[in-house]
Order: sequence, then C-alpha cells, then structure tokens
Amino acid sequence: MKKFGLVLLGFIAGIVALVNLGPLLGLAVSALIVFAGVHFYLKSESTFLKIFWASVGIIGLLSAVANIPGFVGILAIVGVYYVVKTWKKEDVSFSSSIVKSDDPFVNFEKQWNELYK
Repeated sequence: MKKFGLVLLGFIAGIVALVNLGPLLGLAVSALIVFAGVHFYLKSESTFLKIFWASVGIIGLLSAVANIPGFVGILAIVGVYYVVKTWKKEDVSFSSSIVKSDDPFVNFEKQWNELYK
C-alpha cells in the first residue's frame, strides 16, 4: 500500500511539475533579473545607477511574486524528489534484509555479496 501511495504522489507531482514549466521559466527569469539588479546595485557608485538598479531589482521581485504557479511547480519538484529518494531507500532496505540461518549455502551467499560491496 505504501508503494501505491508513493507512485500516486509521484505521478501527481510529476504532472503538476510539467504543467507548471512555463511559470517556472518565468520565475527563473524573474530571479535572474533580481540577481542582476542586486549585483549591479552593489557595484554601482553613482546615485542615479543605484536608483536604476534598485528599481530593476524591485520590478524583478514583483514579477517573481506574481509567478505563484512557479512556486507550486517548485513544491511539485520537491515532491518528486521525495518520492524518488524514499523509493530508493525502500529498495536498499529490502535487498539488505537477509534472513540469518545456519545453512552454509545462505552464509556463502551472504559472504559472497559482502565481497562485491
């Protein structure tokens, strides 16, 4: 049942992330504008350039805030990452659970697997 929930969560999060590719691109461009505004604001020396680059940064920030679906897309990507990480952790724990036995063939297989790790 847990695997079904992970598959369902991953499927829904993947669809949401794909639907929000456009807003994610807009959010990335807005973040680039904010970064450029802050970068050039800190490097400029004249008052006019500081005002100009501050206004560019504010415009980029307002554009980023307007891209709310982009933030939903980021949350969906984090959800897909969580599903993949949880799925891999379950697979590792499943393969490492070897039943201890006094059977020499089981112990041989266990030691053989340890040699190749």
